[in-house]
Amino acid sequence: MMEDDIRTSAEAMEAVAIPDAHVVHCDPGTPPTPEQQPLPHSVSKKPIEDKSPAEWAYERIILYIQNFEKTLDAEHEVAMGFTGSDAGVMRIEGMGFFGPDILTFYGSDMAGTKSQLIQHVSQLNVTLRALPKQMPDQPANRIGFRLAADLDAEDDGA
Repeated sequence: MMEDDIRTSAEAMEAVAIPDAHVVHCDPGTPPTPEQQPLPHSVSKKPIEDKSPAEWAYERIILYIQNFEKTLDAEHEVAMGFTGSDAGVMRIEGMGFFGPDILTFYGSDMAGTKSQLIQHVSQLNVTLRALPKQMPDQPANRIGFRLAADLDAEDDGA
């Protein structure tokens, strides 16, 4: 063992809690994306190794949705396209997980038909898309912020 490899127990615990993430953008002025930001306390309080693959994927998707919504104007809402299936594009109205390995997405398709996708974490491939709001006279729905608030509520013991 090299002297440089010696770490305190706090450093070792921090290294486990820091996810392996990296991103490069064409425009260096791009606002920070989830890979470049520290995990919120609500996500980092439980050690990654204690989370099911479904829970860990659920939490990170929330971060991506919330970040994507920050880039939208008041006339657009987030939708999710599912690759490798005929599910098409779904306006995101809810999201959940059923550990250890299932994610669920609730919403409606482009025609307004109620939809639900149940997906194994190993099959997860999604595209976030901006769609015009369904009700132009109402504020845009921001599911990412509701999902993040739910994580914070769990953190507060609610």
